[in-house]
Amino acid sequence: MRSSDILIIGSGLAGMTMALQLAERHQVALVTKRALRDGGSGWAQGGIAAVLDNADSIESHIRDTQIAGAGLCDEAATRFIVENSRAAIDWLIAMGVPFTRDNHGETSYQGYHLTREGGHSHRRIIHAADATGAAVIDTLAGKVAAHPNITVLEEHIAIDLITSEKLGRAEENRCYGAYIYDKNADRVETMLAQHTVLATGGAGKVYLYTTNPDVSTGDGIAMGWRAGCRVANMEFIQFHPTCLYHPHAKSFLISEAVRGEGGILRLPDGTRFMPQHDERAELAPRDIVARAIDFEMKKGGYDCVYLDISYKPAAFVKEHFPTIYQRCLELGIDITKQGIPVVPAAHYTCGGLVTDMDGRTDLAGLYGIGEVAYTGLHGANRLASNSLLECMVLGKAAAAHIMKQAPVTLPCAPEWDESRVSDADEEVVISHNWDELRRFMWDYVGIVRTNKRLERALHRIDLLQREINEFYSHFRVSNDLIELRNLVQTAELIVHCALARKESRGLHFSRDYPDSNAEARPTLLSPPLLARKTGNR
Repeated sequence: MRSSDILIIGSGLAGMTMALQLAERHQVALVTKRALRDGGSGWAQGGIAAVLDNADSIESHIRDTQIAGAGLCDEAATRFIVENSRAAIDWLIAMGVPFTRDNHGETSYQGYHLTREGGHSHRRIIHAADATGAAVIDTLAGKVAAHPNITVLEEHIAIDLITSEKLGRAEENRCYGAYIYDKNADRVETMLAQHTVLATGGAGKVYLYTTNPDVSTGDGIAMGWRAGCRVANMEFIQFHPTCLYHPHAKSFLISEAVRGEGGILRLPDGTRFMPQHDERAELAPRDIVARAIDFEMKKGGYDCVYLDISYKPAAFVKEHFPTIYQRCLELGIDITKQGIPVVPAAHYTCGGLVTDMDGRTDLAGLYGIGEVAYTGLHGANRLASNSLLECMVLGKAAAAHIMKQAPVTLPCAPEWDESRVSDADEEVVISHNWDELRRFMWDYVGIVRTNKRLERALHRIDLLQREINEFYSHFRVSNDLIELRNLVQTAELIVHCALARKESRGLHFSRDYPDSNAEARPTLLSPPLLARKTGNR
């Protein structure tokens, strides 16, 4: 059994931001499923949106966010996050993040280059070439690893939250930590904490094709739901329009900034098609571009379309997109001479656990930060490069709230009970169910939906849940079983939210309800009591 002042589950930008803020006054345990740098934040290419240039404004950034969000952005949350954007960037600069300098007199902030991405009316994206996430995470990871008050637990995955309700305590339901599976030692540890933070990222791996890393399995959303937290807007899954299409290019994203710097989408015969779908053409928000590509691929029977920036000078392309250039070149694609084959892929979870501007969930002592949370910022569609900004602004706000709280007395909690389970006899059940889930979610709950497709998906999810719950009840846990259990739970939430929305809005497009309702409302789901009555096994 372990205990700590703060337990942070997840080591992306949200988790690291909170760890560094809190460690000045608290002992922090930072749990990560793989290595410290292996979270989803490190995969972000484009950059971080913030109002930095004098020609830009808070109101403009808010307006762009609301337009992209199709009327569902929470105005107060959006304003709070945008107004704190410059302070967040200044903090990263002070941390030593090597943002790209402006060498061409385009638009800059403190000498750093600002680019523009789809849906933005100004150049406001500060970036580190085309690998911003990696630069930010590498910088912060060094500081996290060296901090004496931060204990990093790599190769650990959370199973379920420890709550007073599960412990049978007569008090307001509160979170006191989590059960954590140590993959190296093959054992489950009881980890108690005065405050627990879910910073586990999104759920892109619920789909067959995704830009997300393998760790994006909806863990925090599923754990929070099982513990009694509400979720919202899970139907809004952002499909990034441009994922590299190549048999050896697993989950490689082609940054939004390629279109921001002039990239043109073309059919295999070279025809440009985006102006026929939206007056903003390639700079339209992601949902519009993804649906346009999906439409053209199905109409023409194409395997992919092409993103072409080869008409720009080769030196320009190599300087602005060195990572993309090198990766494509390794696969035999010279982007200075030819178009990049691309397809849409699941990219970002716009919904999640309902939180306030202090990161608080419905469960006392439990916080949700980053992609795991629904703050209201993203509405029905996330504006490009707003996600890393949200991680920092809300991470700092949540840390500040935690530091104001009085200490609580930690209860005794039972150890993980494995007395009635055995080793799994057939692991093939897990791998088969994993593949089946991701495929039918792609086919039935993808870019274009119908009630019939959603009902088919829900029926299959119900069958899978029965199998997985039976497996979970009889066999010892493993990393794959924990992730699969969370993915199936997350998939069910996505489908229920999609069925509840009787309109098309933003990322949710239904052939049965092609129009938008006059009033935009979020989709809220509250867990039944049964979902909260699972004990420590």
